[in-house]
Amino acid sequence: MPTLRPRSRLRARVAAGLLVVALVASAALVSAQFGRGRFGIRLAPTEMPDRSFTICRIMYQSVRSEDAGAGWQTDYPVGDNNLLIRFSELTRAPVSKDAGKRPNHWVVRLTDDALFNCPYTVASDVGTMGLRDDEILKLRQYLLKGGFLWVDDFWGTPAWEHWSRVIHEVLPGRPIEDVSLADPIFRTQFVVKKVPQVPRYPFWVATGGRTSERGDDSREAHFRAIRDDRGRIMVVMTHNTDMADSWEREGEEPAYFQKFSIDGYALGVDVLLYALTH
Repeated sequence: MPTLRPRSRLRARVAAGLLVVALVASAALVSAQFGRGRFGIRLAPTEMPDRSFTICRIMYQSVRSEDAGAGWQTDYPVGDNNLLIRFSELTRAPVSKDAGKRPNHWVVRLTDDALFNCPYTVASDVGTMGLRDDEILKLRQYLLKGGFLWVDDFWGTPAWEHWSRVIHEVLPGRPIEDVSLADPIFRTQFVVKKVPQVPRYPFWVATGGRTSERGDDSREAHFRAIRDDRGRIMVVMTHNTDMADSWEREGEEPAYFQKFSIDGYALGVDVLLYALTH
């Protein structure tokens, strides 16, 4: 990675320090206000209520199953909600909120025209995802028109092979790359020095602190991507890790928060800022 100048190193240390302080200070508040509630499915509207940043979670049909997976609803809605809360706390980016000052976040079907109003989309457990031809076409159009997709929480070789077939149908001929930690996406606000392997909270507790949910088949967490013709990352893939659990489960136990949530939010903020600015 490039060497930072002294002033840049100072800014990086200050930013990292502020992240820790802000997260620890408000962890209980976030969990109490939002972290354990269920808001129901809110489909993305044809007209968004404002032009501020929001998250749209893709609804899809599962065509196979994965251990402990819940299809498109995996980590929904609390992971999306908590990430937006932290994003609004840790950056100056405007986040869309409802009348009760809770972040607006939505569910979108790939056939809905509302998809093209979503600045950022997310999908979990994509090792089970099945897409029809019309959904493939709409997702391709969305991404090539400037959309952004982050897929997360899929583990092991079978899930990877299934997902890679799906995304190559969406974006044929475009290579999947392992993204270097020197890439700007890891430095939009916080300097991320590793791709965290985040296990789901119940697995971490039941196994006495293990992180690899598929044993030898998921030892290493991967941050992979597909770029457009100008080099912009349009699809991020975090494989062999459950980044969203570091947001969803931040209030479960202080040890889990300290070990996973701080790094998880640093990466989450960086990716969201990249999606906003590219």
